[in-house]
Amino acid sequence: MTLFLQLAFLLSIILLSAKMAGYLSIRMGQPSVLGELLVGIILGPSIINVLNLPFIEHELAETVAKLGELGVLLLMFLAGLELHLGEMRKNLRVAAFAGLMGVFWPVLLGWGAGLLFGLNQPASIFLGLTLGATSVSISAQTLIELKALRTRVGLSLLGAAVFDDILIILLLSVFLALQGGGGSASDVLLIVVRMILFLVTSVAFGLWILPWVIRRFAKLPISQGLLTVSLVIMLTYGIAAEYFGGMAAITGAFLAGLMLARTHEKERIETGMHALAYGLFVPIFFVNIGLSIDLREFQLQGLFFTVVIILVAVIGKWVGSGWGARLGGLSRHESIQLGAGMISRGEVGLIVASVGMKDNLVTAEEFSAIVVMVLVTTLITPPILRALFSPKEDTIMKKADNVEQPVELSTPNEDAKKPEAS
Repeated sequence: MTLFLQLAFLLSIILLSAKMAGYLSIRMGQPSVLGELLVGIILGPSIINVLNLPFIEHELAETVAKLGELGVLLLMFLAGLELHLGEMRKNLRVAAFAGLMGVFWPVLLGWGAGLLFGLNQPASIFLGLTLGATSVSISAQTLIELKALRTRVGLSLLGAAVFDDILIILLLSVFLALQGGGGSASDVLLIVVRMILFLVTSVAFGLWILPWVIRRFAKLPISQGLLTVSLVIMLTYGIAAEYFGGMAAITGAFLAGLMLARTHEKERIETGMHALAYGLFVPIFFVNIGLSIDLREFQLQGLFFTVVIILVAVIGKWVGSGWGARLGGLSRHESIQLGAGMISRGEVGLIVASVGMKDNLVTAEEFSAIVVMVLVTTLITPPILRALFSPKEDTIMKKADNVEQPVELSTPNEDAKKPEAS
């Protein structure tokens, strides 16, 4: 088989398996993303190992991974496109507290757990930073399916994830600079300035220039010109976030969607992006998380360490972010919901862990434990959110809290217009 036919074979298997698993997951009362994650593990090196079949070239694994990265950019772009800047601004206090506490407690507990198991100081700090990361893409997809993204909890969750991303990237950059001997005050200041400049510039560009660009392209007599320019804007924001702002590309994609949500062409952009994302790239992203994990490499002698790391990761993020949300003004049940949405580490946790492996900050056994933690936190987040957002659970907690339920910010007409996420 030629390289192209091999890629075509892999994509056919991945897409069909993802949709079938998503359907089965929905039939079992769970979000489709759970099925897509699980089928990735089945297709991955843990069981079938589809990427290492005798007639598949090894470099195609990297190609599939890159297509998956485009999927997460599109997913976060669509999450931003569903929101409005004004709605995010109203929940800024909650997002800031939840994001801050959601980093502080996992990092602190992870650092303490590392010292308890005999890790040296740098390795313990890095373990804490790994536990402080959050992958909101899994929660965003689940909330989209539950039609809860534009509730007060959904808006606060996305805002908290942005704060979380900024804080973790900043702390990781400072830590690596100190490890490399270049951690002067000017280096730290430069990192902070880069982040602030990117955020200010991207928002200013989005408020005053992007609407004009979108209007111009919407009038051009070219096929899918509006969709194309929207993709270019999303990719440019992602590149700028990572290259100039020192932040994750998904943060840039989310900001791009948030800026384009203000334009009159929002619905046309959303329709085209939705079909492109969920028809091809997003399923590849979720399946690829499972494809990148090999449970057979897990060492049983490190089982106790792994269990402790998983408990610290779940409790630290859930309690930390939930407490921060409570301090920010959410009800008890809303705080529990938000904290649960921050549990997943997903691809962000894997990226941070791979940095530590490359710089010899963690051993193979510790890396294996982190990978299992990432897998477990990613898999448990969708069903937990499903349970917490169920009508029965909401009724019970409403009586316990004696507070008003969070009001859905989208109108019924808006929800009816939006195509369902598969």
